Amino acid sequence: MPSLAVPVVDVGAFSGADPAGRAAAARQFGRAMEETGFVTITGHGVPRELVQGTYDCMRRFFALPLDHKRLHTAPEQAKTRGYLPLGIESVAATLAGKTPPDLCEALVFASLQRERAGLSAPNYWPAEPPELAGLVQAYFDAMLGLCHTLMRMAALSLDLPEDWFEPAYREPGFTLRFVNYPDQPQPPAPGQLRYGAHHDYGGLTILRQDDAPGGLQICDAQGEWHDVPPHPDSFVINVGDLMSRWTNGRWRSTLHRVLNPDRALTGSTQRLSMVAFTAPSATTEVSVLPTCVTADRPALYPPVNAQAYVQGKIAASHAI
Repeated sequence: MPSLAVPVVDVGAFSGADPAGRAAAARQFGRAMEETGFVTITGHGVPRELVQGTYDCMRRFFALPLDHKRLHTAPEQAKTRGYLPLGIESVAATLAGKTPPDLCEALVFASLQRERAGLSAPNYWPAEPPELAGLVQAYFDAMLGLCHTLMRMAALSLDLPEDWFEPAYREPGFTLRFVNYPDQPQPPAPGQLRYGAHHDYGGLTILRQDDAPGGLQICDAQGEWHDVPPHPDSFVINVGDLMSRWTNGRWRSTLHRVLNPDRALTGSTQRLSMVAFTAPSATTEVSVLPTCVTADRPALYPPVNAQAYVQGKIAASHAI
């Protein structure tokens, strides 16, 4: 498929002291969120060794026997933490009703910030590989720090004070999701994808994708699908529904999916993605921002509770 122009923005200047450089980085970031809803960022400051080490560790976890992985599966139907085996989730069901299950498995960690403070049920922590817990903890801290940087950039690009989002992100909704897309020796069912077409539910999503076949695609305004090519040492950032509602639709919550690999390919088509889903804190009322309302564009969305909105979407995705 052709590539839609997903901008590549070096955000390193935003961490510097030059006001003009910081403002320019925020403007470029905001422009991408308006025009595409997706942006690839470099200069993010997350150590390459941490990213690669976490990725390699997760490859080892997903290579474990299924009965080992299932020891870490939560009993409830709508699983927000632990190991999610193949066949129990369909994200496209949040838009299109009953659809075939997604062809992926995942290891999910709910907010470590809340777990550390004793404010939530503990996550499932596999003992194998032995380095997993330490790497996940470090990766969470790095993603949380990046989230705060992105929200400061968002505020400036939306003509708000730089710390405008800070109250809503002191204890953000934050989920780490490590997703394994296995080889596909058997053809998928009709209409079945690695990850069905959907919108993300929350604030901003932070994705580290690899370059394996069968990758991320986004849908343009004409309904055409386009690849999002991987870029070295980068993260892909995209807008979720709550962020789009906050901005009165000014920032696009873009439809996207993960395609099945070309069946003519030989060799392994396994793919692994590391995703941080961010959202405002559970009690936040998401109302249209004052800088995103004009006489010609009144508020398009009523206020919603952040936690209720996201939980409703998760429940719909597991109702298969």
